[in-house]
Amino acid sequence: MQKLKVEDLRGLELLLSTIELGSISAAARRHFLSQPAATAQLQNLETRLGVPLLERGALGSSPTAAGTALAAWAREITVATERFAAGVEALREGAEPHLRVAASLTIAEYLLPVWLIECRQPRKDWAVDLEVANSVVVADRVASKAVDIGFVESPRHFEDLTSEVIGHDELIVVVGRSHPWTRRSTALTAERLASAPLLLRELGSGTREFFDDALVRKGLPPVQPHGVLGSTSALKAAVAGGTACTVLSELAVAGEIATGRLVRIAVDGIDLKRTLRAVWYGPTPPKAALSLLAVARAYAEAATTS
Repeated sequence: MQKLKVEDLRGLELLLSTIELGSISAAARRHFLSQPAATAQLQNLETRLGVPLLERGALGSSPTAAGTALAAWAREITVATERFAAGVEALREGAEPHLRVAASLTIAEYLLPVWLIECRQPRKDWAVDLEVANSVVVADRVASKAVDIGFVESPRHFEDLTSEVIGHDELIVVVGRSHPWTRRSTALTAERLASAPLLLRELGSGTREFFDDALVRKGLPPVQPHGVLGSTSALKAAVAGGTACTVLSELAVAGEIATGRLVRIAVDGIDLKRTLRAVWYGPTPPKAALSLLAVARAYAEAATTS
């Protein structure tokens, strides 16, 4: 096998995208390449490494055993490379970058603080402006270039923005301790859940959009909520003290479930697992966001392998 060169890093990034998205054509679009150009890069990488990396079929591409092993190592390389690039850029500019971030509520409250602390530790003067809003507003802020990077929970495609999965989450149904559902011996059906007096976030919230999409995929109409509240904290308080129920991120209610203030209700027949994404304007992330994006990727990878 020949030694890896700098251009092989692009091939590794393309390989990771192909495995994540399931096809070379989808990976090519993410990297703003034609499909023939992407195929050529991957074939060149296979030739240089001396092992087949992908099995190509009518329904897409899947990794070989060697491709799966290489992908794990490649993620470590790409994260390290991005951190290196971010550090070099900071030195070139002569100052630590000023980063403008917008994030949807769940990510802003339960994930982003840890990421920012890790980024800040070796860079004491690093300045960050953080805006918290629902996913639609976050995407608008990124598209208007008012912020450098955004983090969203919504499943929708945002035109002109590039996105990348940086984590996974699951929506769960929760009620207060006195709710009749806490005495159920069987799981709820999706139909029963959709007809319940639900309290939900506002339209434009990533949590609300994902829940509505999950119902539509099940053949049910988007729910008409019993009430709409603009924050996760308000929903948790309202449900804990009443007979309504809500659907929230597992990350957001872990503490209340652990203390017994809220109770998780099992649901069958509906998939509420979702992805969390970073979004930015243009084909590549802004330089000021590279370090943060690398940390988010590293945490996502650690969660996947743990």
